[in-house]
Amino acid sequence: MRAGDLLRQLDQRLLPPLTRAVARLADRSGRSGVLTWAAVLSAAAVLGTAVWAADDPPVGDRTVGEVTRVGVSDGDSVPGYLRSAAADLAALPSAAPATGDGTYALVTLDAYLPPQRLTEVLGDVGVSAVFGRVPLPGRQTEIVKIPALRVPDDVVAGMAQVAARKDGEAADYRARAAALAGDGADGRELREWYATSADVASAEASAYRAGCACVYAAVVRAAPQALRGVASRPDVRAVDPAPEVYRLDRTVFTAPLPEQRDVVRPPADTGPAPTPAPTGASVTPVPPVPMGESSEPAPVVTIPSPEQSSVAPTEQAPTSVTTSPDVAGAGPLKPSPS
Repeated sequence: MRAGDLLRQLDQRLLPPLTRAVARLADRSGRSGVLTWAAVLSAAAVLGTAVWAADDPPVGDRTVGEVTRVGVSDGDSVPGYLRSAAADLAALPSAAPATGDGTYALVTLDAYLPPQRLTEVLGDVGVSAVFGRVPLPGRQTEIVKIPALRVPDDVVAGMAQVAARKDGEAADYRARAAALAGDGADGRELREWYATSADVASAEASAYRAGCACVYAAVVRAAPQALRGVASRPDVRAVDPAPEVYRLDRTVFTAPLPEQRDVVRPPADTGPAPTPAPTGASVTPVPPVPMGESSEPAPVVTIPSPEQSSVAPTEQAPTSVTTSPDVAGAGPLKPSPS
């Protein structure tokens, strides 16, 4: 109960009787001293209760509004981050936490991997989610977060959902381009932007539908010794333990992309528009951006959670599709007609 509500109730219930009692005391001189002190003590008790209620913190979840960040930010040194993650992993106590559930960690891969390769890299630890993007050269494609309690099946299913959404985006962009009227500079610029965005979305859909080599990071949970075992595998670039994380819904994970080797910084989104493959055609996964370039994360899209398996971590995975429009690097910027 809030302090204000408690004070109002105390005013309504206690102050009127006290007022009447004090009024009666004025007519009873023989007992005025004792009863006056009783009234004063009662009023003091009311005041003390109100002060105690105001100082008492509200009951409930004390972590509301707190967000834990694990990984890198724009401008960070990638080599410095890798060294820090290795030091944190080495410093973890060998004994498992008292809860027995293990420690959350962000696993960064050295290259983009297809879903089937994840089994040998992550198969013996509890996986919560994977992060992926289609590495189109010179394009700032969207980063997707796919809950993946069963690897690789959940990753394949999540990619299929992303492909369907990307097909819808491509169709919407083309419809918007066709609906534009006029041959002015602003109209042509918008049409080009819509056409390029449609081609990029179509290329992403084709890649995800083919099970592309697009996964570059994962969130896992395991004992320290198991995490160190994952870190020693050839395809793993870093394992960043996060013992401070208890709730994934209040944690933001940002792993460096495979092509980010020096500093985390956004690229110039100036690559040629990709040529979408015909519907039903097989797609060879596109190569990553050349070494030395980098990419700022695009808006993260969460895919609906699959059914939990017996090896799933204890947290509740998301159950709806959400986007994060406030994340930097959202792909091609829509030109504003002047």
